[in-house]
Amino acid sequence: MAKVALNFEDGITRFIQTNTYESIADAAYREGINIPLDCADGACGTCKCLSKSGSFDPGDFIEEALSEQEAEQGYGLACQMIPQSDMVVEILASSAACKVEATTYPTKITGLTFLSNEIVKLEVEITDDRKITFLPGQYANILVPGSSQTRSYSFSCLSDSNQLEFIIRLLPQGLMSDYLRSAKVGDTLELTGPLGSFYNRAISKPTLFFAGGTGIAPFLAMLEQLETESCNEQIQLYYGATTTDNIVELDRIKAYKNVNVEPSACVSNEESTSYATGYVTQWITKDLLTKDNYDVYICGPNAMVDAVKAALDEQQITYDNFYTEKFVPTGATA
Repeated sequence: MAKVALNFEDGITRFIQTNTYESIADAAYREGINIPLDCADGACGTCKCLSKSGSFDPGDFIEEALSEQEAEQGYGLACQMIPQSDMVVEILASSAACKVEATTYPTKITGLTFLSNEIVKLEVEITDDRKITFLPGQYANILVPGSSQTRSYSFSCLSDSNQLEFIIRLLPQGLMSDYLRSAKVGDTLELTGPLGSFYNRAISKPTLFFAGGTGIAPFLAMLEQLETESCNEQIQLYYGATTTDNIVELDRIKAYKNVNVEPSACVSNEESTSYATGYVTQWITKDLLTKDNYDVYICGPNAMVDAVKAALDEQQITYDNFYTEKFVPTGATA
């Protein structure tokens, strides 16, 4: 048996469980997920999908349905693919086309910790005996109480639990921010997820994490998962914030014992006696990044994402994959 995450084009993710020798398509349809399918015999290519992690038996198919080059790139036919491990699979269709809806969970607030004047750790518990499964790095939409609007926040905790955590920046007059400033333990919140295509793949080479502000949240979820797996590959985490107070959860990161992560932090809007001054791009140099090849993950404001990519290219740092999550405030006010 294997757990397979089906990630649709619009970012919605649904997890299915495959039985022994059961194809991804058969398992999906058994659970009411109508992924694209026609011949179900490996001849038409309608159910072509892309494996992002895990291993599988590709089964039987003809060249017209799936080329040799596509197979080498990780594509397969869902009607033929038999998972040999847990997998993440990109379905080349929207969730709506496959009759999949994002799942909504009722929760109550169990913790509100103000990590700085601008950052709060929100902890909630699902109240209907369900657990949520997500890929570390994904996010949920939280309905702002008293409104019809939602805000998106990355999970900063382990998956497969009814206890959830988010690291949230408080904006001046922000709709959710104003609510959180006066929220209380026991208040109820409604969240929908999981969502997003930013998540950690298998760490198989030296890896760079770049976090800006509360962009540290998805990396906390990734590191929590890697801690349970005893990841030995070198991970360098470069973390930038505006002020010293806004460097949060660094002690938590340093406490991990089973993941090889080296954190470096900097602040951009003040002189600091605790951290370097400036931006995360200061560490993108040939002298510091000496490996032949990297995978790169970055979560932060648009300008930061663009600056990091430009610096990597300028310094001729070689990387295979560049995964990004850009975020901007909505600007909506109460």
